[in-house]
Amino acid sequence: MSRSILITGANGALGLAITEFFLTREPSCRVFMGVRERRDRAEALAAKYSDRAELITLEVTSPDEWKAAVAEIASKASPLEVLINNAGFHEDSLLANMAQDQWFRVLDANLNAVFHGCQAALSAMMRERRGRIVNIASLSAISSPAGQTNYSAAKSGVIGLTQSLAKESARMGITVNAVCPGYIEGGLPADWTPEHLKALKMQLPMRRFARPEEIAAAVFFLASPEASYITGSTLKIDGGLL
Repeated sequence: MSRSILITGANGALGLAITEFFLTREPSCRVFMGVRERRDRAEALAAKYSDRAELITLEVTSPDEWKAAVAEIASKASPLEVLINNAGFHEDSLLANMAQDQWFRVLDANLNAVFHGCQAALSAMMRERRGRIVNIASLSAISSPAGQTNYSAAKSGVIGLTQSLAKESARMGITVNAVCPGYIEGGLPADWTPEHLKALKMQLPMRRFARPEEIAAAVFFLASPEASYITGSTLKIDGGLL
């Protein structure tokens, strides 16, 4: 049976990799790519799989847009069965110098958005009594660096939300898990120098950053029927850093 899958943040390196992983390994699925702006790469990927992938405009901090997106998916394909909460960003600053809007923007995009997405998706999944939710957290949630109090707090909240929601939804055949990626190729700040990148790699036992498809493979498995007894888990994917 064809599954409807919604992936937010589908215009970034990881979102694109997750999208293509589903499309190439689950030929019957329909993937909806949640994107707000910077649509070029997402549009190109959707065109490559035009019969099974399409963009859906979604501002993840808006509960109304979430409800509209879930309704649109059901009208075009089948009720939403897989949600990958991947959208987010960080805006780093030492807490002593952090503006209040920096704090609230980051929590809104990384934590509140996951709440809105899970709540909207549950309305469809509970009726069908099946579903998969995978929340992309971060290594910063379990090893919080200086300068990321807002981002670390938000991603730690995602892990707590994941664990609690997993208990609430388990009897309805819905699993909820989180993934904590480390450094990802193509997903690093553009202003990091080659020297900085080299120093970071030297901290990693594998001496390299993750390829986006390596993270996507884990997400795909957690969203698969075979992962039906895994829920409330947090999987770190960091090349052995922690």
